[in-house]
Amino acid sequence: MMHAASRAALRTLHERLEGVTSRFSTPEGMTNLAEELYAVVDLLIAQPQLRRLLSDPTTPPEGRAQLAARLFDGKVGASTLQILRDAVALRWSSPFDLLDALETSADDVLFAAAEQAGELDEVEDELFRFERVLDANSRLTTTLDDAAAQPERRVALLRGLLEDKVRPITLRLLEHAVASRRKHTVTLALDDLLQLAAARRNRSIARVISAVELTRDQHNRLAEALTELYGRPIDIRAAVDPAVRGGLVVRVGDEVIDGSIAARLTEARAGLAG
Repeated sequence: MMHAASRAALRTLHERLEGVTSRFSTPEGMTNLAEELYAVVDLLIAQPQLRRLLSDPTTPPEGRAQLAARLFDGKVGASTLQILRDAVALRWSSPFDLLDALETSADDVLFAAAEQAGELDEVEDELFRFERVLDANSRLTTTLDDAAAQPERRVALLRGLLEDKVRPITLRLLEHAVASRRKHTVTLALDDLLQLAAARRNRSIARVISAVELTRDQHNRLAEALTELYGRPIDIRAAVDPAVRGGLVVRVGDEVIDGSIAARLTEARAGLAG
């Protein structure tokens, strides 16, 4: 978890990132920007001395920005270089916070590309549905998280499962999630991606699991109730799981509201055993 200084730096970087992405006229340009940012992160992971120099708080911010310019000018595009200069000039609590901020920025650029293409809802929904696949398949989750396996093998497995079944931006986000050395598990990476997608619309996400599919009216009434409960707009991502038997399981951030029959049966059995 980032400390206060890094959280403040991340907010500033996000504001500057929005200024950069707003200049792109096509999603393809933003996709290229994201790929370059991912590549920069990979380089800095492999070069510990360099990442320490670029985040050294004892060096003046402009000095760090100039170092980044000397190292990367001509090797990445102008927009990537601007984001990198802005990032290293900010104060980070640790070099790894800088890496995480750049990686998150790349993810956010891909969401901006999806938004410009009119696909943000679909990309978010595809991420949620893959999260449900992982919830139901622990073996697949373990395989995708296997640090002993080469990233290329994990990505190849993912492509075999999802290629031609999801949008290219969804696939790229997931490819990076399983290949990245900074994302500790694919489940946590998916959670971060879904939160980032919702944040683009100033909303939070409620993951809702029900025994049968919600009607549109139920969906809308639940969204209204959760929005009133939490005091902020809530987007619902719903999935069906017969194992809940009835009722709903709702998760907003780290909070779980389990109103399912399965949960009540479990509680009843526990009470009888006591």
